[in-house]
Amino acid sequence: MASRVPEVSSLISEAKSAFLATFGEEANVAVSAPGRVNIIGEHTDYNDGFVFPMALPLVTVLVGRQTKSGLCRVKTLTDHADRPLQVEFKPPSPSTPLKPTTPSWANYIKGVVANFPGVISGFDVVITTSVPLGGGLSSSASLEVATYTFLEAITGIKAKSLKEKALACQKAEHDFANMPCGIMDQFISTMGKQRNALLIDCRSLESTLVPLADPSVTFVITNSNVRHNLSGTEYPVRRQQCFAAADIMGKKSLRDATLQDLERYKTSMKEEVYRRARHVISEIQRTKEAVCLLEKGDYLTFGKLMTDSHHSLKNDYEVSCPELDELVEAALEVPGVFGARMTGGGFGGCIVTLVKQESVDSLISHTLQKYGGKPTFYVCVPSEGSQLLSV
Repeated sequence: MASRVPEVSSLISEAKSAFLATFGEEANVAVSAPGRVNIIGEHTDYNDGFVFPMALPLVTVLVGRQTKSGLCRVKTLTDHADRPLQVEFKPPSPSTPLKPTTPSWANYIKGVVANFPGVISGFDVVITTSVPLGGGLSSSASLEVATYTFLEAITGIKAKSLKEKALACQKAEHDFANMPCGIMDQFISTMGKQRNALLIDCRSLESTLVPLADPSVTFVITNSNVRHNLSGTEYPVRRQQCFAAADIMGKKSLRDATLQDLERYKTSMKEEVYRRARHVISEIQRTKEAVCLLEKGDYLTFGKLMTDSHHSLKNDYEVSCPELDELVEAALEVPGVFGARMTGGGFGGCIVTLVKQESVDSLISHTLQKYGGKPTFYVCVPSEGSQLLSV
């Protein structure tokens, strides 16, 4: 009953056919980069906190070739992208730097090209993806990291480190998509490993692989298939509220604050700012505790922390929505479910549920009965980060 994750080989085949039809020759480079699900640690990355994502088998694939044309020609096969679905632009030069324009999807590519350290003579490329757009599974970082990986392949110039690669892609999103995201999405899309989640310290940028290989449990991602048009406007507001709370407490960031600190300064803050900070401070603590619990195999307590995270995101951070709440409530009614929470920026998109493998079918059937919308389900295992593929 879960949706089948498209094989990467089928995505490559689709993109190659479109490349030949569009550009009149064969592609000779193929790359992929995954989307991600954040298991716990939401809206903590831009507060110097901890996050705990895993890379998904849902990926963005680019196929193409280098050219000497002095043009970058890009076609996307994603129907949900804004029009037009094909663009061309000149690589940046000292006299003509790249700037964001329309369509918006192309800005993620332009941003990476602008931040790439090597000289680009031109390229033709076709993009396809199995990462749902607007689902909170980081389709944007997947596109950015895949683009950087493609540029590495055609120029032979590789980033000095995976960290440098991720930071360049983050800067592309800041500068060209005008989204002040944290580092989590680009890190996991670059550094993900099969059968492992990744604990990321967003202050030090150190990361630790945490095995997720117990076959008796799995994560199910449920896409609500709704997106309320608030994430782009509300995200910067939440970010500023967090910075304001840290400033009031005399802290560099909310990473340095405790709940006791927050209570001490409560009367100096607006109620809304207080609640935003309460979510972040408690979520950072939950994330650290959760990883320890997972390493011990204590799924029951780990699941409770996931559910606590959702309630905090709903009530204190106010980034959930009725559809996500409905999905979480339905999941928690199923025997064999340890915990569930919204994942991603919020206002729609997906929830993630930790469940016994033997209870997956019950979870899906119960959700279909209880949820008023038309959800999509993915049963996912931790997957590999960005990679060069065989054409």
